[in-house]
Amino acid sequence: MKQKIIDKVTLKFILVGIINTLVGNGIMFLLYNLFGVGYWLSSAANYVVGSVVSFILNKYFTFKKRKWSLKEVLKFIINIVLCYAVAYGVAKPLAYAVFAGFAPTFKDNLAMLAGAGIFIVLNYFGQRFFAFNDKR
Repeated sequence: MKQKIIDKVTLKFILVGIINTLVGNGIMFLLYNLFGVGYWLSSAANYVVGSVVSFILNKYFTFKKRKWSLKEVLKFIINIVLCYAVAYGVAKPLAYAVFAGFAPTFKDNLAMLAGAGIFIVLNYFGQRFFAFNDKR
């Protein structure tokens, strides 16, 4: 049977994503704007903390996986790392090119916001069809 892309699993993923976004982006923007931590470390902290929350909530709530396996954890980590590298690797140069005349802090904040959006899309497909997909 064909799997629909938008279904109950998608809605659960969105709910978990809202929680992750509040937690992770809150950490990222606080570190960057209040504590002066750099772009890469701030955005990475977002995904370290957010990924732990995401793994637990998506594993048990969204995808209803009860067994633990090293393979699943490794696939999840690979997915997060690739999504992060692509999303933020694209977002920063793009924001700097489009908003060349603006202050670096403004460009970094826009890049982090754009990176988060790109990450969400990539991560959904990566988790659903790679990390938590046990169908061969």
